[in-house]
Amino acid sequence: MSEKIKGFSKLSKLGKIEWIANKHFSNPTKAIDVLEQYWNEDEKLQKLHDEFSENTISNFYMPFGIAPNFLINGKMYAVPMAIEESSVVAASAKSASFWLERGGFKSEVLSMKKVGHVHFIYNGEEEKLMNFFAKNKTKFFEDTEDITKNMRVRGGGILDLRIKNKSSIEDGYYQLEANFDTRDSMGANFINSCLEVFAQTLEREIAIDSSFSQSEKDIQIVMSILSNYTPECVVRSEVSCTVEELVDGSGITAEEFTTKFSRAVHIAEKEPYRATTHNKGIMNGVDAVVIATGNDFRAVEAAAHTYAAKDGSYGSLSHVEVKDGIFRFWIELPLALGTVGGLTALHPLVKLAYDLLGNPDAEELMMIAATVGLAQNFGALRSLTTTGIQKGHMKMHLLNILNQLDASDNEKRYFVEFFKNKTATHSNVVNEFYKYRGLPIPKDSDIKENGAK
Repeated sequence: MSEKIKGFSKLSKLGKIEWIANKHFSNPTKAIDVLEQYWNEDEKLQKLHDEFSENTISNFYMPFGIAPNFLINGKMYAVPMAIEESSVVAASAKSASFWLERGGFKSEVLSMKKVGHVHFIYNGEEEKLMNFFAKNKTKFFEDTEDITKNMRVRGGGILDLRIKNKSSIEDGYYQLEANFDTRDSMGANFINSCLEVFAQTLEREIAIDSSFSQSEKDIQIVMSILSNYTPECVVRSEVSCTVEELVDGSGITAEEFTTKFSRAVHIAEKEPYRATTHNKGIMNGVDAVVIATGNDFRAVEAAAHTYAAKDGSYGSLSHVEVKDGIFRFWIELPLALGTVGGLTALHPLVKLAYDLLGNPDAEELMMIAATVGLAQNFGALRSLTTTGIQKGHMKMHLLNILNQLDASDNEKRYFVEFFKNKTATHSNVVNEFYKYRGLPIPKDSDIKENGAK
């Protein structure tokens, strides 16, 4: 049972580890060994990782994989993907190869606008506030010139400002909404810095404006913060081919495949239970690229799922159309990504990922990430509507199960071949493994999902 500690953050790294090990583990030595096992031998590199976050005591590794053969807008990519889930990289790569032979992916950035708000309370006449803002709008731009100077040189900056009445949500609630173009930066710090200055300008200018009464001047700044919902920072990626070209050796005709695939997408467009899993599959691909390139996958996830509900109910992020014998499959996704700042210049694997991709700018990275999401979705739907999702997924999961059972390399080779044409469920693998070793097959109650006793 955990106990309260004061000043944990002030302890040295070793002090934190010793406290954790001695207070929370029955075998402190083993716990320390596991934590130290994942330290980097390069002390400088380890210190860099320690300083990415707070109270760090070790590193948490994720597989860094490659999905090759992505043809996007006529350019070939081998895409880095950081993800622990079996079959995601394989499915993305398989889809990339499939569409490589059919013209590849077409992608475009529709817009790059990001948004932030000063949330405030104003108890006065709306018309008076709007007139004030129209008269003083330029002062907000002037007060942030020092912050926006470098961004403006790169072609970005503050695009527009407006006041929005949100009193239907909360009495007296208004927003100062700002639109930004942050170019190759994700822009969170830039946007938030601008917003905090806007809040100061708003308070100052209202306080000295004689058209307001004293009570009206008493505005309350609730908060100044960017929004991770970016419905105007959107990228589209798509594939298309003739229906006849969709024959893939799965044993069904191209027409039957097209019908089943289209129906699956249409269900996801209308049924939230299915749409959630459908979109989770898309984000498997997107997040893997976002993480590998040092971007904020939590922000990307939040924006994507909000966007999926923008029409009043939660639905699919991908869409399909079959018209005049042409199959078209596409995705539109809000993606606020950056290629400068944050981890992009610090994390060695992130820098390697950018080199691998040819050092793309933010727009190109948006197109790559959205395309991988579409490819992953296509691969998942193709499996679901033909052979079923578990056959391929469990084959990829087979090695995880064998590793849990401490299988040798020879045993792994044997079971990969053994399950080549069989369904590799957890219980089947455990049973066959025990048989192979000549041991009694354990009862169900003796088998845990994290291995066998």
